[in-house]
Parts: sequence; structure tokens; C-alpha cells
Amino acid sequence: MKTFCGRANPTTGAMEWLEEDENYDYHQEIARSRYADMLHDKDRNEKYYQGIRAAVSRVKERGEKAIVLDIGTGTGLLSMMAASSGADFCYAVEVFKPMANAAVKIVEKNGFHDKIKVINKHSTEVTVGPDGDMQCRANILVTELFDTELIGEGALPTYEHAHKYLVQEGCEAVPHRATVYVQLVESKRMWAWNKLFPVHVEAEDGEKIIVPPSEMENCPGVPSVCDIQLNQMPSSDFTVLSDVVTMFSVDFNKPVRSASTYYRVQLEPIKSGKAQIVLSWWDIDMDPSGMINCTMAPYWVKHTSAFQWRDHWMQCVYFLPNEEPVLQGEKLYLIASRDEYSLWYKLQKARGEEESKADVLLESPVCRCQAHLLWNRPRFGQLNDKNRTLQYVKSLMKVLKTDSVCLCISDGSLLPVLAQYLGAKQVFTLESSAVSCSVMEKFLKANHLEDKIKIIEARPELLTSSHLEDKKISVLVGEPFFATSLLPWHNLYFWYARTAVTDHLTSDVTILPQSASLHMMIVEFQDLWRIRSPCGTCEGFDVQTMDDMINGIQGSRTSPFVGISLQVTL
Repeated sequence: MKTFCGRANPTTGAMEWLEEDENYDYHQEIARSRYADMLHDKDRNEKYYQGIRAAVSRVKERGEKAIVLDIGTGTGLLSMMAASSGADFCYAVEVFKPMANAAVKIVEKNGFHDKIKVINKHSTEVTVGPDGDMQCRANILVTELFDTELIGEGALPTYEHAHKYLVQEGCEAVPHRATVYVQLVESKRMWAWNKLFPVHVEAEDGEKIIVPPSEMENCPGVPSVCDIQLNQMPSSDFTVLSDVVTMFSVDFNKPVRSASTYYRVQLEPIKSGKAQIVLSWWDIDMDPSGMINCTMAPYWVKHTSAFQWRDHWMQCVYFLPNEEPVLQGEKLYLIASRDEYSLWYKLQKARGEEESKADVLLESPVCRCQAHLLWNRPRFGQLNDKNRTLQYVKSLMKVLKTDSVCLCISDGSLLPVLAQYLGAKQVFTLESSAVSCSVMEKFLKANHLEDKIKIIEARPELLTSSHLEDKKISVLVGEPFFATSLLPWHNLYFWYARTAVTDHLTSDVTILPQSASLHMMIVEFQDLWRIRSPCGTCEGFDVQTMDDMINGIQGSRTSPFVGISLQVTL
């Protein structure tokens, strides 16, 4: 059975429907997965193995059989660790069919077929009883259901269900607990990924300022976490405003609640500044005593030269709804609200207890300005890059004349405003979507340019003379940036768009960018190569079957690596 998949053509920007094999989504999921990165994460694997050995030993010391439930088994690695540690039987649950099939082969290959049963179901569908998937409830719960945010892969509802229906009361759990840590910082660099700053333009008639709409300044943005490698963020890029504090902990050997809630901790800034960012990470204790600990703490917290590089677990950047000035030593509360899958933060000045509780927001923040729906965080960073903007200003100043009719082809770009401020007679901007049109309308209104720049919502090949008020374009500009561009070179769509509007251009039209170059270089990564590298054996277990499956799929699929950058010549 075949399936049709919609895909944006980066050359034309149009949606195309392609016929794919019925396993297409599975193939894509595996091809883009970071399974290899997890298998190469020696610190993670060793700590899990130590924790599993200790849990099995504690159960055996009580004179009980060790029955293990491994939710999200993947390759079956943790179940094989349990079986080799003396567990009497393991139930390995994996909902993703290709992975479940691989786990069956790997378990068989390593000689554990009589100790491990792979169950290809979601854990909430697993049954217990004589005729069920599990003969009895487990007394050891092993999982690896965590992402950078800890709860983003549904760990909380999965644990909640498992404690109700699949494991014994007071079971051993590996990991035993997770703890989330936070630190308040000021960072102009990171804040520029979420808010648009005013843009100063030196024109012939004096300085002009492009101001963001008030809706954008007051917008809380999108609730999704910004996950980055904080270990690669230089200390000069942020100012620490508070000590590291524990935000909350979850004990996995006890019943877990996934319902929306909030946590509140008191902070006293160690330095005055602008509170903009909450940095966060977590660690997991594999045993009740906390002696077997796996931490995501960044370099300024965990002072060691032996860092375990990993790409599947990083650190979190959360943007506060608004910039808050804070004073050294003042009493503040940091509030973390969460639902089943995500977290968001708010800073609160110390007030009465009841008044403070009433001000807690349990609903997830929603973008109201639409700019956060149009622009991702790197795009905000681009627009806030003063040097980048200056290069566009210099180039426009060279080509614009008092009689220039300018057309901009980019999604939600500031170039039309720059062109108008720098002296173009008339400016049109071609927007590909209703969202980009809405964002541009708000920009023009905030800067009193509604009657000076015309927004056209149309594809380039559908542009008509009436759209342009029967004028010919003498200056065609683009950054280029397009919302459909997933990779940098997809912005070469500008080439297609420029060709599509040829009939509307003057014979001596000036086009910016004039040319584009794709550059490549061969590099050796110290760590990044691990996410696609064959593993062979992991903690003594043969996982070659997984290597073969990933390599086979990658051979027939386009790799999602972003390996080439687009350089625009102005």
C-alpha cells in the first residue's frame, strides 16, 4: 500500500504530493533519529547499568524474583542489562514497530530470548494477567523516556499509568528520581532570539528607527523550549544573576501525577541586572542514595574536564514573558508552570502569599503577535544582527534613487522598510502567506508606513500588473528568507522567484542579491559525528542490527544534516 506525502518544493515554494512506501514515516523517523548518539553516550549507559545492577540486587536481597518492566526499550539495551544482572524476566515495551522488530533480533542475537519479551505496544495498552502481555506486575521499572526538557516525550503520563496498572506498589525504579535545576541570567545574545530590537537606520535626512509593534514587545512568544549546548556558550555571552537552585524533583518509584501544576522557589539575585532568561538542566539519580548520578549540568556548574558530550540531552533556555529589572539581594519568586509535556517560567516580586498564588499562570503562553509563528529563533537573531542589517543598508544606498520602484521578495523582511527609509519612491513587498502579511501590516502600522509600502499576498508567478499599479520594478531585493526554507540553500528559491517576475522588471533593473554561492568544506567533528556513527557493541552487547538498519535507511533517504551555508553577495 502506498501513501501520499505533502512536501514543499524548495525551488518553487509550492506544495507537492509524492507517492511513498507505506513505511515512509518509519524510515524518516529512524533516519533522523539520534539512537546512535544514545548508544555512544558512555556516561549514560554506565550509570544505567550500575543503577539496574543495584536495583536487581535490592530485590534479590528481599527474597523476591526480579521482574523488570522496560518502557521505551529501543534496542533492548536496558532489558539486556537487567537480564545480565540477574533479573528473572524482563518485559520490554516498544511502540515503534521497526524498533520493536530490531529489539527482537538484538535480544535473540545476544542470547536473551528466554529472559526478555518484546511487546510492540504503547505502554498504556499493555495488559497484565494470565492471558495478558505481562503475567504479573513488575517490581522493577526501567525507563529512558527523557528529552532535554525532561518531560517533553511524555514521561509523566507514562509513569502515572505504569504505577497504576503495570508495577507493584513501592517498586524499584531506574532512574530513581530526576531533579530540575534553574539559574536566572541576563543575556542580550539569547534575548535576541525571542524579541525584536529597534533597528537604527542612518539615512540622508537623519537617523530613523524601525520600531517593533507593541503586540510583539508584549508577546510571551511560543512555549517550546530552546534546547542548546550551553557548554559551547562562552561566559561572556551572559551574566549570572542568581545561584543555581532546585526547581523541582520527581521520584519515579512512587506514583507520579501528570496533571498541570506549578512549582515556586525563592531567589535572591546575586547581582543587579535585567532578568531575561532562565537556564535549566536536570540530573537523574539511578539509585535511592543518589550515589549513581547522571547530570546535564553545564561547565560553570560542573567543574570537570571530563565532560560527556551528548546531543540527545542538552540544556534548556526559557525566555521570560518580559524583561524584568532586578536588584541584588531583593526577594523574588521564580514560578515554573507545566502541563504534561512542557514547562514555562515567570518571575514574581515578593508579595503576600495568597496574592502571589493567585497570580500563577497555569495556561501555556500563546504567541499573540504572530511573529513567533513566522520567525524561528535563528531568524530573530538574524533580524537583530546589526552588522547584517548594516550591509543591507550600505547596498541599498548604492542602488536606490529618488525614482526607484522597489519590490521585495522575502517573507516578513525589514528590507521594504529600509528601502522606504533610504529614499525609494515606491515600495512593494511580496508575501507568501497570510501570517507574513499580518506581521508586515503590524510593522507598517507601528512605523506609520501603511500608505507608503504596499503588501501583496501572492506567489511570484501569479503577480500581475494591477498588483504593482501598472508600474515596472527598477530595484528587486530579497534577503533572501522564506518560511518554506528548511535548509539554507532552500533560500535559492529567490532565483526562481526572480525569474517568475521577469515581465514586471525594467530593462535596466538592479537585483539584490546579484549572485549567490554555495560553499562546502570537509571538517572533522570532535563529537557530532557520533549521532550517525555505527556502534557495534554497547556495554558488551551486540547492537550491530541497529547499525545495519540505520545505514540501510540512510542509503535511500536524504540526510537532514545542515552541512552547507548560503552566502549572499550584495
